[in-house]
Amino acid sequence: MTWPPQSPDLNPIEMVSDELDHRVKEKQPTSAQHMWELLQDCRKHISAPLAKRCYSHGGKQETDEEFDARWVNYFNKADIDAWELRKGMNTLIGYDLVPEPKILDAALRACRGLDDLASAIRILEAVKDKSGPHKDIYPYLIQELRPTLDELGISTPEELGMDKL
Repeated sequence: MTWPPQSPDLNPIEMVSDELDHRVKEKQPTSAQHMWELLQDCRKHISAPLAKRCYSHGGKQETDEEFDARWVNYFNKADIDAWELRKGMNTLIGYDLVPEPKILDAALRACRGLDDLASAIRILEAVKDKSGPHKDIYPYLIQELRPTLDELGISTPEELGMDKL
């Protein structure tokens, strides 16, 4: 199955911002002035291919496997920080799909690596909400994630009684 363009792909400002963020982080600015200079330099080098990629990745269609691998790799980054974790989850939840268990596994492990239990619980809440009227999806995901949840010591919102609030 190929993926049609998704709404986050249609936001060129966000795509360019991501590219600038990536390029600046590579250079590791040492001060606010240095960061400003790097941003100005990077802005000058936004190319036509990058601009084209800002619209549906230049027309390339992504397979299910490529999509899953991209997100697993994203959350498995050794240097992922809390901001990147939240940004990734917000983008992922913005897609018209419920993430596969392997993607959620990687995201939950990133939460644990950051000692961010609140984000782990929020991920589970978001996935439950994303499952919508399909009541069998969320229990399936929890079943698939159970070994990871137990290993990492993460309780589900239901186990915490949050569904009764």
